[in-house]
Amino acid sequence: MVAVKGRKNSSKNPPIFSHEFVIQNHADIVSCVAMVFVVGLMVQVTSSWAYTFIAMHHNVTNPIEDPTTVLKYTTGWKDACAVFFYFLITIIMHAVLQEYIFDKISKRLHLSKAKLFKFNESSQLIVFYIVFSFWAIDIIIRENILLNLPALWKEYPMPMTFSLKLFFICQLAYWLHCYPELYFQRVKKEDIPLRVLYATIALFFTSLIYFFNFQQLGVILLTLHFMGDALLHGARLTHFISQKEKPSRLSFLIANSTYVFARVATIVLSAVVFIYGLRQQENKFDYATGNFNIPAVQYTAISVISFSQGYLLYLLIAKQLKRARENAVPVVVKTKPKQKSRKREGKKSAQSEDDELPEVDQATKKNLRNRPSAKAK
Repeated sequence: MVAVKGRKNSSKNPPIFSHEFVIQNHADIVSCVAMVFVVGLMVQVTSSWAYTFIAMHHNVTNPIEDPTTVLKYTTGWKDACAVFFYFLITIIMHAVLQEYIFDKISKRLHLSKAKLFKFNESSQLIVFYIVFSFWAIDIIIRENILLNLPALWKEYPMPMTFSLKLFFICQLAYWLHCYPELYFQRVKKEDIPLRVLYATIALFFTSLIYFFNFQQLGVILLTLHFMGDALLHGARLTHFISQKEKPSRLSFLIANSTYVFARVATIVLSAVVFIYGLRQQENKFDYATGNFNIPAVQYTAISVISFSQGYLLYLLIAKQLKRARENAVPVVVKTKPKQKSRKREGKKSAQSEDDELPEVDQATKKNLRNRPSAKAK
């Protein structure tokens, strides 16, 4: 018998627990960790422990007395367990979207490395912003938050519904997952500080909104922020995909206008709540009930929000001015001199040589050049 030798595979599997192995299989590894909590619910011994990580806790209503009542929640230490579990779920969802959707689209576009990095970043963020924008709008409509603005300070602190609490838990989980994604995505060292700064600021503001019990106000402010940033990243994707000037300009014009409106509306709404509304209520600091309505919190909140939104506006204006200056610079096109024919070069070189001789010698040289050559015998 003649044995048929198979084709050797040049790509070797990386060693287990090496950096390359963890990066390639991080979604499967994290899925196994998340499955531990899911399987733990099925076992009676570990069900209470797994339930701490998966379910929402710190309920302040009693559904036994009134089954029709809406469950309301407050903040507490068990929220950290829930954030950890949904942190794992977010990493898995990020990997699934990247592998099965965004990678396939980017291969068809044939982008450069710099544009590919921006494409992947904008693709992930626009999905996050769109999903959470619709989720936040649904909460605002269901709980009648926008049409009942005085309740933001008259009923402070208000307990959260299940949907609102899960919304903020997922928010915290998403911004936490941005840190390990720097390793999983092999982000360049020069790009890491900006990504870390952006995730840290978002995590900081979301945590303050959640733990100081301004969730109802926060869901409105976050909706404005998400819509503005979603249009900006959508304009960037339009620029990458269409690669035409008119659609790109129109998308950036709409995105920049919405972005400016969102920043101004955030400052105005925050000033109304913190300076006008909460100032009318009794100043009270009670950690047990979650009441932090004191002047220090009010003025610190409006100062931080105004400074951050103003800085974002400054960055946008500076970026637009820089782009305008770059477009105003005329492009100088260097044209290569036309190559002259050898015949003309020969004539010019002969003429230049004749010009260097006296007039008598020039006439003699021209007669010798024009005289027909003698035929060979």
